[in-house]
Amino acid sequence: MRPVAVHACCGRITPGPSAVPVHDCTQSVHAPQRFKRLISIGGILMARVIRMHDYGGPSVLRVETSDTGEPGPGQVLLRQYAIGVNAVDAIMREGQFGTPLPAVLGVEGAGVIQSVGPGVKRHSPGDRVGYFFSMGAYSTERLIAAESLIPIPEDIGTDQAAAFLAKGLTAWMGIRALHHVRPGEVILVQGASGGVGSILSRWAKDMGATVIGVAGSKEKSPQVRAGSDHALHAADPDFLGAVREVAANGVDVVYDLVGQATAELSAQAVRDGGTIVTIGAASGPPRHYASLQGKRGIRLVGGSTPQYVDPSTDHKTISELFAAIRGGLFNDLKISRYAFEEARQAHEDLKQRKLSGLPILKEVNQPV
Repeated sequence: MRPVAVHACCGRITPGPSAVPVHDCTQSVHAPQRFKRLISIGGILMARVIRMHDYGGPSVLRVETSDTGEPGPGQVLLRQYAIGVNAVDAIMREGQFGTPLPAVLGVEGAGVIQSVGPGVKRHSPGDRVGYFFSMGAYSTERLIAAESLIPIPEDIGTDQAAAFLAKGLTAWMGIRALHHVRPGEVILVQGASGGVGSILSRWAKDMGATVIGVAGSKEKSPQVRAGSDHALHAADPDFLGAVREVAANGVDVVYDLVGQATAELSAQAVRDGGTIVTIGAASGPPRHYASLQGKRGIRLVGGSTPQYVDPSTDHKTISELFAAIRGGLFNDLKISRYAFEEARQAHEDLKQRKLSGLPILKEVNQPV
């Protein structure tokens, strides 16, 4: 077999001077063919994946090829049309979770089943499905456990599913499972301009809560204001005074989606006997909360979405999210689409807080 080089940035195959099968271009000079879905090497169809071999910044993400293989017992082969980009992806990329290397990042996606393995009963080839929190999403095709899959209703777009499943169900966990939001409560959302925060704010407001959204920068204030009753900037020197104007004794609930960077403000903003809900910790785990339970009777709760949502059984929960999307509750939230090869840029925009919407990776000319 003649040696070839597969240009992972674009999918083009060219004669190679060595037997090394994969070449990762530093510049995409073959733009007309860069969106090729599958690559054939020696008659084997190869999916494209975004893999990291080291921890670090967005530059560690590399477009490569991989032999997906056939689905085993309980698995399906999923052709992915949209892939969600989440804050947890960046945390894994940086090595905070000690993810084994090399690794294909991503936990959320949506697409169409190509084939099913032995024992799969609930799904068939041609079904449109999505999933959340299943590692290995940054791939044009992948094998995945059938029990992780969620059927996508006809009136929910594939892009919507990839953008909302993980973030939306995490928001649901916050307002339903960790603390059930009640009408009349005053809640403060740290990180209200992020994906989970923007969904949670709108959902809680729709449930009758008074929502104080907090933005990390003044540029994000209009976005926060759109989903909250009050929009504050975390660096405002009179931050606590502004909170007290809304809730004289402090807010009933703080949703902390940021972590250490805002923990002290959150602790000061919540009333005695109130609740702090921690979801993620983009700036590191908070160190100010441990002493609050004894001193002020603060209730501290937290968790991860898979602890509270099982895609194979929690149909009511998932239906509640789809109903909220269908009802237009999140219509003002945009979806930011990045080409599959632009994963580095998506991560860079996430890092620099430049996202203009809920980010997904997507190949051109694919269903939305």
